[in-house]
Amino acid sequence: MSGPDSVRAMTDCLFCKIVSGDVPAEIVRESDRALAFRDINPQAPTHVLVIPREHHPNVGELAAADPGLLAEVLREANQVAVDEGVAGEGFRVVFNTGPRAGQTVFHVHAHVIGGRDLNWPPG
Repeated sequence: MSGPDSVRAMTDCLFCKIVSGDVPAEIVRESDRALAFRDINPQAPTHVLVIPREHHPNVGELAAADPGLLAEVLREANQVAVDEGVAGEGFRVVFNTGPRAGQTVFHVHAHVIGGRDLNWPPG
């Protein structure tokens, strides 16, 4: 994303503000290009969000723009599961894309969810 809309998105975006340090978050992992922090409304004992530091509105746009960064987000999500002790028992990585899928912050983010039974369909 570039141009005036990208500047507005980054200045208005909650997750961009977390990346910049303007909004506090409980950070659990950091890399040069990604950041992981605890969800403020956890749906399971482990519920961590993993985001790229760079603003991309959703997973489809990130995949098209920078597949390597998407791979890094997924590597960090897996490492969060390992660090949180849920990798062996099972965990879920979810990308909500668009309002009908439940996306409320339009900066791509992976939910790492675990620590309880995760039956399908979710709920």
